[in-house]
Amino acid sequence: MKKQYLLLTILALTIQFAQAQFTLDGEFRPRTEYRNGFGSLIADDADAGYGISTRIRLNAGYKIDAYKVYISLQDVMVWGENRQILPYDQNNSFAVFQAWAEINLGEGFSTKLGRQVLSYDDQRILGGLDWAQQGRNHDAALLKYKKGNFMLDFAAAFNQDYSHPTGFVSTGTAYSTRGFFSYKTMQMLYVKQAWENFTGSLLLMNNGFQKLDTNNDPIDGVNNLQTLGTHLKYKKGSFGLAANAFIQTGKRQTDVDVKGAYLLGLDATYKVSPKVTLGAGVEMISGNDADPGETGAFFPLYGTNHKFNGFMDYFYVGNHANSIGLFDVHASANFKFTDTSNLMVKVLNFSGEQDLPSGEKSLGTEVDLVFKKKFKGYALVVGYSHLFPADGMYELKGITEAAASDIQNWGWAMLVLKPKFLNGTK
Repeated sequence: MKKQYLLLTILALTIQFAQAQFTLDGEFRPRTEYRNGFGSLIADDADAGYGISTRIRLNAGYKIDAYKVYISLQDVMVWGENRQILPYDQNNSFAVFQAWAEINLGEGFSTKLGRQVLSYDDQRILGGLDWAQQGRNHDAALLKYKKGNFMLDFAAAFNQDYSHPTGFVSTGTAYSTRGFFSYKTMQMLYVKQAWENFTGSLLLMNNGFQKLDTNNDPIDGVNNLQTLGTHLKYKKGSFGLAANAFIQTGKRQTDVDVKGAYLLGLDATYKVSPKVTLGAGVEMISGNDADPGETGAFFPLYGTNHKFNGFMDYFYVGNHANSIGLFDVHASANFKFTDTSNLMVKVLNFSGEQDLPSGEKSLGTEVDLVFKKKFKGYALVVGYSHLFPADGMYELKGITEAAASDIQNWGWAMLVLKPKFLNGTK
């Protein structure tokens, strides 16, 4: 009888998988970094940082005509963070990176519910931040519509932390989680239309931040910050052009009024030959020139900020909020050596959009190099960045030139393996 039940179970599972698509894949991504001025200027008497971290992910997807389900589990491990035979993960880095279900509503409509990545266009405002080992996600409900070259997404979120020792809080919905622009509520509308050579999108987003009292404790109500703008892209032949234009208004978490904040960007690319592509661009992000209690500083919020303004992360990567803004002029070249290897070289010159207290604006120049080589089933990526600070950078980072190291650089190497354990087909 037990064998019969087992055979029936196997038959049922076989029929189920035959009618559906089930995928199981993963990622193993160790990265080593030498940090001698990454994120901020390092002092001459400080030792450079060096370490190795590994991101592992296990992703499972299940799809039938009516719905899709996707679960991504991850852990980020720094080598040596746990002592020998430690019975638990000391840094508690294991997490559910994604867990969502997408239901097909018909007529081009679907809804996606749960923890998910919100990534659009060049990821300037909303992106997955894949460079960071932990990545970026949102707990949200997403209503999607797509027909031909037109798409519309509407997302909404209401975040809550049940910190009461017995579980659910019986009264009130105060949200005590904060930092890195963690929001209590969010509404987002994204509309995109594509033509033969041109694509245009519109993004409208409102973030509600929990109000805080003078002791930094949550109180009733939220401060709402609105971000709206467009991403435009043109591509014809070897020439490409992309532009961003965004503004922010409303209130930040700390009750600061945001007025006149903006981000403007323009990038051009030209494919000189099948093996060489050149690029040039400029980006201007407004700084804080307003009266006390107000700010004119723009912040790119939930984008993949590591992708912009230099890979050494001196701006808008957990820093540079409500500061002097940024004027970034850059040029790049991408060299394709073979079908499996390429080198990217980028030079960026930084200035403040506003003056520093001394009247200085110039911040310096950064050079980024990234080499990528694909092998059979895996890839190796190696990078080096060097910063040449100007007088304004020392003032901005609060260190004198005499006290700072003569060399500000950062190097890294990363191995990327993405095994596919199971790839079911319908």
